[in-house]
Amino acid sequence: MRRQDFAYDLPEELIAQAPLPERSASRMLVLDAATGTLADRAVRDLPEYLQRGDLLVLNDTRVIAARLVGAKPSGGRVEILLERGLAGQEALAQLAASKPVRAGLEIETAGGTVRVLGREEELWRIALPAPALEFFQRWGEVPLPPYIRRRADHTDRERYQSIFAREPGAVAAPTASLHFDEPLLAALTERGVNRAHITLHVGAGTFQPLRAESIAAHTLHAERAWVSAATCEAIARTRACGGRVVAVGTTVVRALESAALAANAAAGARAPRAWSGDTRLFITPGFRFQVSDVLLTNFHLPESTLLMLVCAFAGHRRVLAAYAHAVRARYRFFSYGDAMLVTRQRA
Repeated sequence: MRRQDFAYDLPEELIAQAPLPERSASRMLVLDAATGTLADRAVRDLPEYLQRGDLLVLNDTRVIAARLVGAKPSGGRVEILLERGLAGQEALAQLAASKPVRAGLEIETAGGTVRVLGREEELWRIALPAPALEFFQRWGEVPLPPYIRRRADHTDRERYQSIFAREPGAVAAPTASLHFDEPLLAALTERGVNRAHITLHVGAGTFQPLRAESIAAHTLHAERAWVSAATCEAIARTRACGGRVVAVGTTVVRALESAALAANAAAGARAPRAWSGDTRLFITPGFRFQVSDVLLTNFHLPESTLLMLVCAFAGHRRVLAAYAHAVRARYRFFSYGDAMLVTRQRA
């Protein structure tokens, strides 16, 4: 398939610039992949669509203050976007400046001098005055996505973060998680829906556009993920009782499917086993899903890898028809926008 097969027209005014006052008040477009039926609901209605014994899998990554602005010796502005902390006081980052960045450059920031060590694929290895997480948490700001046309403020430190975030390391939020608040979690518990967690630290590469027309030519940035033995056991119990695995966000799908693929390679199993590592798993139509049955996800950018994953999950034609409906119905799009609940298309 080609990149343009995942294009759609989106009026700019539908790109959400700020969150709603109440997390679970967002709208939720429900797509039944088997029939193509659509329903306009709200996220707080999610318990109505789940069953006793279903398993909700959440990403507990915590967004760090990963954006920092500094200056070259010439005075030119440099924006540093942390991708991943490394051993000691080094890190991988994206660097943006008006003129090309070179190894050896020293960038003055509010927290001290950041030195550019060299290029590693599309990222830069940098040396910091302190370990990466400590340094950016103190001196950085929340890295709002590029389509949010405002500076981050104090409210984003809380709202661009899920209420169950606990493992610091992401530079972008797993946005489907942002819809959950305590009343919704309580309603799901009362419904008899169980919960489990994975950790996938979302990288800045999540916003990188495809540069090639053929999607087969695209390679994802590696993202670090952990799927625990406890989560794998919860999935096995859910399967044994006839329940469904409900992935909250594309990051959860990628982590679970990466773990399942690793288990297949190791022992021919068809279920995930405890696993951790870097994943570059690029899910496109034709992918054979092994774990997730239902997906709660936000609306994604045209021609993006995340939209391709959703199309693989629920069907290319049905998903793009649902997006067209969402545009007509004036849903709010992207990170601070509304959600979709989709069932998996069966082979």
